[in-house]
Amino acid sequence: MTHKIQKTIFSWLCTFPALLLIGLIIVFPILYTAYISFTNMNVFNWFDFQIIGFRNYINALFVFDTGFLRALWITIFWTALNMAFQLSIAFIMASLLNYKKLTLRKVYKTLLMFPWAMPGYVSILIWRNGMFNSQFGLLNQWMERLGFEPVRWLAGDVTAFLSSMVVNLWLALPFMIMIMDGALQSVDRTYYESAILEGASWYTRSVKLTVPAISPIIGPAVIITLFTTFKQFDVIYLLIQQVGNKSGANIHTVLTYAYENAFVTNNFGFSSAISMIIFLLLIGMAMMTIFRPKRRELSG
Repeated sequence: MTHKIQKTIFSWLCTFPALLLIGLIIVFPILYTAYISFTNMNVFNWFDFQIIGFRNYINALFVFDTGFLRALWITIFWTALNMAFQLSIAFIMASLLNYKKLTLRKVYKTLLMFPWAMPGYVSILIWRNGMFNSQFGLLNQWMERLGFEPVRWLAGDVTAFLSSMVVNLWLALPFMIMIMDGALQSVDRTYYESAILEGASWYTRSVKLTVPAISPIIGPAVIITLFTTFKQFDVIYLLIQQVGNKSGANIHTVLTYAYENAFVTNNFGFSSAISMIIFLLLIGMAMMTIFRPKRRELSG
């Protein structure tokens, strides 16, 4: 046996424990979920389920009454709106924090980190019980003092969706503001001085100079936030769909819908099919970000 073969065998033996762990934790659950998605497994036939082919996938993708397509469109709309607001608000806030004449900038940056540092579960429950509660929530107390009727914020579909978006922005904005702030500080100030001498307005400087300059820096953070927002679960579930404490709104993302089918109605075959569809969607999104055309560098 040659020395090269011995080194190869030794390398595989060293990596085998890690590969085994990856196989047990990641690969096996994916393969088993894919297998269950082709069956009619549920609480009534836990051990005697049957292979039913692509029926679960057909029901999910082509039968609107199942609710998956509605949940998918809500998820896409949720992701698009949240990303638009996150990027816009974070850019404005980061620009203000980089304003030289702003006093106590470090204090403001520290305060902005509190929502991100606080556990998400705690923040969501505080918003649900302290702000959106229809009887003693802070928002309704303000509205009553202004002479308006109390609002059941989490009971209607529209108000529940908007309330959930506010909470998600509260949780996610600090991270994006921090990334934007660091990116803005990396831009050479001489570019701004030249643009000001040319008479460029703040909007022109932002669109033509700042955004192209910070895009390569914030790009990975935007992609991470995009994936995180798409597979958001805790905000929608804890505010609206928590078992035993549902608010009355019929709002589901694909993850809360899959969870409900798996652990509430116990339709494991159908839920596994939904999980595999979500998995394939995320893989497709990841491939699009990996193989997207590279932007040409702007010449100075």
